[in-house]
Amino acid sequence: MNPADELLDVVDEDDRVVGRAPRGEVYARGLIHRCVFVRVRDARGRLFVHRRTPTKLLFPSLYDMFVGGVVGAGESYDAAALREAEEELGVSGLPRPEPVLRFLYDSGGTAGKWWSAVYEVRCELPVQPQVEEVAWHGFLTEAELAERLPGAEGAWEWVPDGLAAHAMMPPLGA
Repeated sequence: MNPADELLDVVDEDDRVVGRAPRGEVYARGLIHRCVFVRVRDARGRLFVHRRTPTKLLFPSLYDMFVGGVVGAGESYDAAALREAEEELGVSGLPRPEPVLRFLYDSGGTAGKWWSAVYEVRCELPVQPQVEEVAWHGFLTEAELAERLPGAEGAWEWVPDGLAAHAMMPPLGA
């Protein structure tokens, strides 16, 4: 299925379902929908970071420190977090991601607003990221990540919703 055709729940400012629409229409009309972000750490505590493929509908070719995506119509945040993490990492049998926080993200006109449920999970399995979603990946220490964040000399270009979520997250190891 074309990602633009995926059916999503449309929600209001209080995260109540008010309808359903295809993802492409949701983005084009700036409708509020739901997304999940999962911060993944390996057995050594390093953070999974990846660059999105150039074919992504939103924020193509940018770096992200979360795996995740949209919550499908009728799907729970918890189910979407596990599904998205396993799909993007290319693993099965991942522990259930633990919820950390939720916030309403405003893309500033790029694709509307979305309720963002943020999770954490430890992945001790060998990852084989989904080639349709992930162009490059690696596990970075906190120091290595800090060297690539905005304001650093070697900064990468990051997805803005991921940066917003990162800014609200408790530090790794907390």
